[in-house]
Amino acid sequence: MSAITLPGLSQTAPVRDDFFWLGEINKASAVINTEEGLLDRAIAPRIAAGLQSVLRAAAQPGAARPNLVITFEPLLIQAAGVEATLLHAGRSSQDMLATVRAAMMRDELLGLASALRRVNGTLVRLAGQHAGTIVPNYTNGVAAQPNSYGHYLLGHVAGFARDAERLHQAFARLDRSPMGTTVLNGTSWPLNRERMAHYLGFPATVDNAYDAAQILAAEMPVEIGAVVNSMAVHVGGFIEDVMTQYAQPRPWILLREGNGNTYVSSAMPQKRNPGLLNDTRAQASRVIALGVGRLIMQHNITPGMSDTKGTRDNMAVIGGAVRMLEAFDRVLNALVINPERALEELNLDWTASQEVADVLMREHRLPFRVGHHFASEIVTYARDHDIRPSDFPYAEAQRIYTETLRHEMQQENGVLPLSEAEFRAALDPVAIVRARATAGGPQPAEMTRMLAAAERELAAQEGWVREGRARIDGALAALDADFQRLLEAGR
Repeated sequence: MSAITLPGLSQTAPVRDDFFWLGEINKASAVINTEEGLLDRAIAPRIAAGLQSVLRAAAQPGAARPNLVITFEPLLIQAAGVEATLLHAGRSSQDMLATVRAAMMRDELLGLASALRRVNGTLVRLAGQHAGTIVPNYTNGVAAQPNSYGHYLLGHVAGFARDAERLHQAFARLDRSPMGTTVLNGTSWPLNRERMAHYLGFPATVDNAYDAAQILAAEMPVEIGAVVNSMAVHVGGFIEDVMTQYAQPRPWILLREGNGNTYVSSAMPQKRNPGLLNDTRAQASRVIALGVGRLIMQHNITPGMSDTKGTRDNMAVIGGAVRMLEAFDRVLNALVINPERALEELNLDWTASQEVADVLMREHRLPFRVGHHFASEIVTYARDHDIRPSDFPYAEAQRIYTETLRHEMQQENGVLPLSEAEFRAALDPVAIVRARATAGGPQPAEMTRMLAAAERELAAQEGWVREGRARIDGALAALDADFQRLLEAGR
């Protein structure tokens, strides 16, 4: 097996190229057709030997590796004579290249799944470390409520877990062999499609011969584009959330300086530009452009056109997503969280104000909208007078409560049912997070449960990749062994 690296593909692992898979298809055809009587046993070893010499020559440094059937076949004829084209029984460039492209995308999707698993693993690890770190969360671009940073990270884990699920589902639809369908409607040759699929590591065949190279082959790049776009949306959203903090004079989240994470401005010495964040966000945008491009190119063309089937463009989509996830993993490992500064920001604003309304409704049966109005009036007064939550005068809270009940419920002389200690506890971000009772919330018991579930999901993702690779590698090893026996039969 020759392993090379192509531009536009994942640079983290060797890949099997078009030439490799054309070779595997020819090896499988030689073995199957010989054993099933479609190829004369007397000449099969000579054809196999010629094929072997072509494969060995192409494995040399700098050797040509044709990626089309019509450029591969002349090499085979030169090595084994024109009789080598007997391998072409019932085959076409259509089903062969559809198979090659499916096999190549299948390999790359397994690499993408590994990169996604690493990102999820980093997120889960950080979530465990920051289960008790209380930070602001944001909606509509402004601080909204206090939350555990670990809980926030597990929210992103859930999104990426859905990406993994989408990837697995797309992989299952791609992981079917088109070989033996010829061009549109099969062939009069009684080809063993199931055995061919087995040798190439596919668990099944594409059932409909027209679908194989005309519909599915054009549809899968579009679906894969949608899968990687979802990942890019998640990456971009996370980075923009960090950038909201990064623009502040005293952010509570930063990148660790050095190792290419940040760089100094050429003109402004105080700046530490977050280059890694910017580069990763730009890579996410490129992935989306490539992914959407698959849909645009496939739109409004008739079945059978090759616009979206090209290997290099489709590999670039997946390879770009791998690089995006690798950069994002670097971002996650470079984040520096300042819990004290995060808590200070929470106490500078009124992100805990909803809890006041919740406590009044839960403990004292006050209608929520009335309690919400009361809390809103407190915030308005505090901002007008530049008062922090921890410093808000309890007497002013009592006065506002009385006025709120008079206005909202026509009730005179209403008395705030919260003691001063209860009032201040309702504004404590740490206490609020710990007291959450919602399933799936950030309270310690739920964090423990969700972290354990996330670890199980990580193990399942890793097992899925390992099993997929083992199945393909095992099938190709079996093909190599049977092809070697065919070679030896001619000696």
